[in-house]
Amino acid sequence: MEKDNIIKTKSYDFALKIVFLFKDLQKDKEFVLSKQLLRSATSIGANIEEGIQGQSKADFIHKFSISQKEAFETLYWLRLLTDSGYLKKEQSDSLIKDCIEIQRIITAILKSAKNNK
Repeated sequence: MEKDNIIKTKSYDFALKIVFLFKDLQKDKEFVLSKQLLRSATSIGANIEEGIQGQSKADFIHKFSISQKEAFETLYWLRLLTDSGYLKKEQSDSLIKDCIEIQRIITAILKSAKNNK
């Protein structure tokens, strides 16, 4: 993984953590919420990758906007899994912190891209 693109690296690392969490939740027989979390969390990085390879600035902004929405959805599922007892607060705190950091980076990138339109 290239280290010079911070958002690509952080979103990939975050997705990998979620994949491992998903596997653990499956062992605990939690299938519905964990699948939603897996989909939204891995979509963050996938849309970032697509945006970076976008055909235009508008395409870039569109894909990064989707990533931003997916990050908000991911936070929702992390909170729900925690409040319902499937995740310990200690587990979710680190993931929530990572997700918020990714959101902030995406927001800054979008703001810059929109200002430079």
